[in-house]
Amino acid sequence: MEAKETAADERPARTVEEAVERLREALRGVGIILPSLRIDPVSGAHGHPYALVDLGRCNIGVASKLAAALRAKGGDA
Repeated sequence: MEAKETAADERPARTVEEAVERLREALRGVGIILPSLRIDPVSGAHGHPYALVDLGRCNIGVASKLAAALRAKGGDA
């Protein structure tokens, strides 16, 4: 029986740093940059599993692009 290799983006991130970087790369791949994307400094100080990702703030143009990218990937739901 062959073991199926799991692509890095198919498995859950192992660290909050990895999760933030994956999200940043995925967003960049669809033309979206969230300048404030970061590890939440308060919860991040406590480490896994309590660390949160702070998506930050964005302008209306970025919010519209993000909504369109999500709709395109996931349908109209």
